[in-house]
Amino acid sequence: MNAQPQSPVFDVERIRADFPLLSRTVHGKPLVYLDNANTSQKPAVVIDAVDRHYREHNANVARAVHLLGEEATAAYESARDGLARFIHAESRDDIVLTSGTTQSINLVAYSYALPRLKEGDSILTTVMEHHANIVPWQLVAARSGAKVKAAPIDERGELIVEKFFDMLTPEVKLACVTHVSNVLGTVNPVREIARECRKRGIALLVDGSQAVPHRPVDVKALGCDFYALTGHKMLGPTGTGALWARREHLQSMPPFFGGGEMIREVRFDGTVFADAPHKFEAGTPNIAGFAGLAQAIGYYEELGFEATHAWEQTLLTYATERLSEIPGVRIFGQAKDKEPVISFLLEGAQATDLATLLDLEGIAVRSGHHCAHPLMQFFGVPATLRASLAFYNTRAEIDAFVAAILKVRKLLL
Repeated sequence: MNAQPQSPVFDVERIRADFPLLSRTVHGKPLVYLDNANTSQKPAVVIDAVDRHYREHNANVARAVHLLGEEATAAYESARDGLARFIHAESRDDIVLTSGTTQSINLVAYSYALPRLKEGDSILTTVMEHHANIVPWQLVAARSGAKVKAAPIDERGELIVEKFFDMLTPEVKLACVTHVSNVLGTVNPVREIARECRKRGIALLVDGSQAVPHRPVDVKALGCDFYALTGHKMLGPTGTGALWARREHLQSMPPFFGGGEMIREVRFDGTVFADAPHKFEAGTPNIAGFAGLAQAIGYYEELGFEATHAWEQTLLTYATERLSEIPGVRIFGQAKDKEPVISFLLEGAQATDLATLLDLEGIAVRSGHHCAHPLMQFFGVPATLRASLAFYNTRAEIDAFVAAILKVRKLLL
């Protein structure tokens, strides 16, 4: 019997060498960075791309025939090409480059939803959403007379899918759901949700901010209508992101911002807009940032999600087990399918106090409501501590994290 080929070992130490900031010390201690759901660290290839743009190619996009302008445009558009590959879009022209998920969702709110909403209509979302997938809908609902409804979750932090389907009633004109919860790590069954929305003729927007750093995404296979993502959570620079949308939606939606680069011709008696996606990209974009994002996508593609996801799941299991050993720890979110995000509280300790003391030990974690007030209200807490992992984290870092909690626990309790 032939031996089966062995999977290559995930060489996390070699990968860590690609990330300059991970070698920092904080308060005299080695940095343990566990705030990746907020923003990821950047590999050197991304940092170098941003630096190289300003040193060698700095010019505006699409406005010059000189060489620098052509180079800047090529770098900017390479991000669109990369994103189309990354999420398996049918066409690069289905990708609108934005500053991130917040702008992407607002674009859909004002260009797609608002013109279609009227009094008595509803937008359906969930209790576990980030504020970016709640507040824009509230704003357009207030202007149109529509209402925002939220589907419930259970104590494990999982969406009650049957209830979500029951709430897809005729007055619902748009459904909005996170792919992965930024607080709980819960992975929602987007494909099944999209299927039920299509049966009812309801458009579906997916917030993919926390999904794209951890798992492959195929928007065609998911079957949603809109997919929003943020670059700085997936190794890219801040101020970068994208909205993918079905071509028929992009063609029917009016521009959200007006200005240069989104027009064909401007007259005082009327303006002719450019085709999508460019009609949604007014003004000068974050060119250097998108040059960096293109490199971030290439970095993911080189590593492969199979390897990074397996390592992150190993770390998630290990971290959950180690945290569960600490007396008084309450973990929020025990979904069967989740990404490497752990929110928790230590009995008798304020989340902010614990995070502050952990920082003195070199441990960077997030404390607060995580832009998810309704979710905090569901669990009956004002805030949690959140440790969010990435493929460049290690078991040793988790051990240091747990040791730091045990140390500061004595000070707090």
